[in-house]
Amino acid sequence: MDTYIAEGEEPNDAEVDAAVATLKLLADPTRLRVMWALLHGEHSVGPLAEHVGVPAAGLSQHLAKLRLGNLVRTRREGNRIYYVAADHVRRLVEEAVRTEVTA
Repeated sequence: MDTYIAEGEEPNDAEVDAAVATLKLLADPTRLRVMWALLHGEHSVGPLAEHVGVPAAGLSQHLAKLRLGNLVRTRREGNRIYYVAADHVRRLVEEAVRTEVTA
């Protein structure tokens, strides 16, 4: 017999949809690398693009998606925008990257 044991209430549709959207954003290798870098401090587009190994224009598109998904926060200093990972995604990204693969 299968038994469903849950702690707390089951998520509602909006919560499930938000979780799926977040996971879809992180399912891209470039965005996951960007998020990993942003867990370790804030970066502007140029140095971050160089670190991740993608053109700055392409990185800007990824950052825009991450920003719309509330996965990154920004800070403006003069004409530069600095990005950092939002606190609520830290554990998710760390666990996803450090999960052991078993065959």
